Amino acid sequence: MPAKSKAQQKAAGAALSAKKGDTPVKELKGASKSMYESMSKKELDDMASTPRKGKPEHVGDKGKDDKKSGKDKK
Repeated sequence: MPAKSKAQQKAAGAALSAKKGDTPVKELKGASKSMYESMSKKELDDMASTPRKGKPEHVGDKGKDDKKSGKDKK
């Protein structure tokens, strides 16, 4: 399953690093800790190796500017 955002890809990379033993598990927080516990090495590798080009920083970032411009209008 490919990552949907850069943040998701980074979390998968951190979890994968812990699965491989390169990073201590106690250093994981939030999404990366959850991914470490619930996903296999193969799933994490697939998600972490997703190309970053064209991905938003976070899943909800798409259309973020539109919401801001709507708030400014009174």
